[in-house]
Amino acid sequence: MIPELGQFALILALLLAAAQSVFSFTGAARHNEIWMTAGVSSARGQFFFTGMAFLCLGYAFYANDFSVLYVASNSNSALPLQYRLAAIWGGHEGSMLLWTTTLALWTVAVTVFSRHLPAVFRARLLGTMGLISIGFLAFILFSSNPFDRLIPAAMDGRDLNPLLQDPGMVFHPPVLYMGYVGFSVAFGFAIAALLGGELSPEWARWTRTWTTVAWMFLTVGIAFGSKWAYYELGWGGWWFWDAVENASFMPWLVGTALIHSLAVTEKRDAFKLWTVLLAIFAFSLSLLGTFLVRSGVLTSVHAFATDPKRGLFILAFLALVIGGALTLFALRAPRVGLGGRFGMVSRESFLLTNNVIMVAAAGAVMLGTLYPLFLDALGMGKISVGPPYFDTVFVPLMMPAIFLMGLAIFARWKNTELPALAIRLKWAFAVSVVTALILPLVMGKWTPLISLGLLMALWILTTAVVSLRERLLKRQGSWLTALINLPRAYQGMIVAHLGVAAFITGVTMVKGYEVEQDLRMSPGDTAQVGSYQFRFDSIHDEPGPNYTAARAHFSVTRNGNPVTVLEPEKRMYTVQTMPMTEAAIEPGLVNDLYVSLGEPVSNQAWAVRIYIKPFVQWIWAGCLMMAAGGFLALLDPRYRRRNKDQQEGEKA
Repeated sequence: MIPELGQFALILALLLAAAQSVFSFTGAARHNEIWMTAGVSSARGQFFFTGMAFLCLGYAFYANDFSVLYVASNSNSALPLQYRLAAIWGGHEGSMLLWTTTLALWTVAVTVFSRHLPAVFRARLLGTMGLISIGFLAFILFSSNPFDRLIPAAMDGRDLNPLLQDPGMVFHPPVLYMGYVGFSVAFGFAIAALLGGELSPEWARWTRTWTTVAWMFLTVGIAFGSKWAYYELGWGGWWFWDAVENASFMPWLVGTALIHSLAVTEKRDAFKLWTVLLAIFAFSLSLLGTFLVRSGVLTSVHAFATDPKRGLFILAFLALVIGGALTLFALRAPRVGLGGRFGMVSRESFLLTNNVIMVAAAGAVMLGTLYPLFLDALGMGKISVGPPYFDTVFVPLMMPAIFLMGLAIFARWKNTELPALAIRLKWAFAVSVVTALILPLVMGKWTPLISLGLLMALWILTTAVVSLRERLLKRQGSWLTALINLPRAYQGMIVAHLGVAAFITGVTMVKGYEVEQDLRMSPGDTAQVGSYQFRFDSIHDEPGPNYTAARAHFSVTRNGNPVTVLEPEKRMYTVQTMPMTEAAIEPGLVNDLYVSLGEPVSNQAWAVRIYIKPFVQWIWAGCLMMAAGGFLALLDPRYRRRNKDQQEGEKA
């Protein structure tokens, strides 16, 4: 009866989501405190029952209940426990339940941590999030029910896709969804502000905290996915411009623009309409990603659904949400006003230009992602838009954005004297240019793209260092004490910008200096790759819980000195009879050593792929630094103090 209990919990969650919207919107319209409180209670009840449904599905996987169709399709009795539980979101129905549970978690977080908000505003916010919950809960119940029974029950399950039987499956989807769905809070803040007809600096401060948390999760989630693909797919790539990867990258770009736009709205009461529009776009792109992944229009290792009816449902919901939000924006925008004015050369103008570039970059990614789908839908043939398009279009767009990142740190609000700005930045620019030209020559290979990438990274690094030095010189005491006492928001900005510099360095170095060799090797053979020697010592069979593996043993030396031992595997999963490559990687600060086994080409010989990937770990370290910068900014006591003061004022 556990699956039926989960089904009943979903029905109750849908009813409570409807009550949440009705009570919240009606209470806000009538300024009725009782109705608004009922909306809060309904939101918490919805979270309880959605969480109960999620736990019921988890128990079905734990207990190997193959009378549940979804469990029988995505699990097996031989599947290790951690992957059985991760299989909850390993297919379409469960991933949608994870999405809805995450949305309920964000909603209940709003009820707990937004008590300082005006009651009417919070009610409109919860009403908006309730409408989104209604859409997704209805979608699950009517077209994607994970609790459908299989009669008669299967003797055993079909197993989880071997690509997903990895520790990355345990962490990547939940973290990514926390970011994806978290933009629903920013969307709700935007809709609530439009309904009230007023966007104040206080509104921007409230929204900025929630948006930063969602952006942090999305940043870490994208980094996890990139790292997972790097070691799991067996050919050393870390980003493929896959349509589903792009679906998470587009809201990240717009979310990055939104965070900076909210800062301007908070500080200068400017960009108000633009900020609201970015909040709408960020969540709309999250919904678009849902449509791409779960409509069946894509063929991808990430895409689950193949039922076009589901795609039509999501597409209709997407059109309703985006169309309704933009209509409300058009009707209410004249009441909001334009906000503070600023000069052509100012921090506001630099941030606005950067925002526009970010949105344009997201548009370029969207065009490359959707254009092949449109052509296919219109019967005009199939085309593939791959890395050449994205590298050619996206990279030039981001270059001016990176240059403006360094300028914006030094520009003043309202107006800045350009000559004074140039004097402060002359040494940063000179050091960046000279180092970017000389360093590749020292490393033995110079190309324009390598120098350009290093120039961008060094520009961000040097401007951050100059800014930090100016700040520290103005403070008394030791540099360490002054550094600790700097505002947390400023510390977060510096760390995030340094993360971008580390990311660009990693991308530039791995693209410019990686070494790759495809070899035919037998036990006893040695290959020279770069400055390393790889000896194929042996290969033997190794049984796994639900697979058998051929595990190779490679000894790696450099100038005759032992470096490491690498043991790549070629696995055959017994249930789905699907071969999988498990690469062996020795990560390092400067180089990654990467070996993967291909197919056997004779009784003893194997196809072997060996890579040396310089600075590739800097890519993910940079992403984590960006997220850490967001976390530091959240610790700024100014936000907590203002919220506490406002809450105490309302009580008084």
